[in-house]
Amino acid sequence: MITMSTLIQKIQKEIYPKLKSTFGIENINAVPKIQKIVINVGIRSDLKDAKAVENIVEDLKLITGQAPVKTLAKKSIASFKTREGQVVGLMVTLRGTRMNQFLDKLFNVTLARVRDFRGLPGNAFDASGNYSIGLKDQLAFPEILPDNVKQVFGMQVTIVTRANTPEQAKEFLKLIGLPIKKEDNG
Repeated sequence: MITMSTLIQKIQKEIYPKLKSTFGIENINAVPKIQKIVINVGIRSDLKDAKAVENIVEDLKLITGQAPVKTLAKKSIASFKTREGQVVGLMVTLRGTRMNQFLDKLFNVTLARVRDFRGLPGNAFDASGNYSIGLKDQLAFPEILPDNVKQVFGMQVTIVTRANTPEQAKEFLKLIGLPIKKEDNG
């Protein structure tokens, strides 16, 4: 596991110069950077128990080190059994040191603990160069003890980059340790 100061030094001394030469970028400020990481958890509509939602909030606090924001339904939809004002999800936005710590933990510990993990798909970038990862449950995170889990939930982790193209973002994330599948490396 790389410490954050070592990772930041590696990015500044090795990765930025490599990206500048690979993509012909002259200004260091135009090199791709990670702006933030957004973690979203959807709450099932059949989950009416407030205690179950609080269990998910506590697990998310342990994983991210930050309290999540509850997202509420804007209007009632009978077919989805949701009512206006009902909690339909949780969201955490990480920046700075917590973002770097979470990214290090995600790349080096969590993804290695996912069952049958063979790498992430290389086509999960959007047009802005942001990368989204879906995790089926929270048990892969080292802070979560399987014996204490009361509610299993999945989450979406979006790494928001400041890149001009998805190719620049992909190369940057590969250089800092994003484990992309070999057949998608091209």
